Amino acid sequence: MRTLCLSILLTASLATSASAAICLREREIKSTVPSPDGRMLTITMRDGKVWQNRLQGACPDLKFDGFSWVIRGTEGVCENSQSLKVLESGQVCLLGKFTPVKSVPRGTK
Repeated sequence: MRTLCLSILLTASLATSASAAICLREREIKSTVPSPDGRMLTITMRDGKVWQNRLQGACPDLKFDGFSWVIRGTEGVCENSQSLKVLESGQVCLLGKFTPVKSVPRGTK
């Protein structure tokens, strides 16, 4: 019985930590700007929120060629599990953790 309770508690804990990941809805993304070194992506949302994502590795081609999201499932663009593919070179880059930066009031640039 004790093992069963511990197993249920561990499963609930893992489910809670997995659901804590930040996911952004792709259709709500207004713009994306890569850093000059290809290690960070700044994402501005339609509601004015701004997020930064430190990629899990350098993605230097990102600044030249644009990219497409590689979306799996219906969660949208999720930290630490999402990838993007650079259009011209085919380089695949993995997202890291999202960090909120600031909010830009609607109607301003």
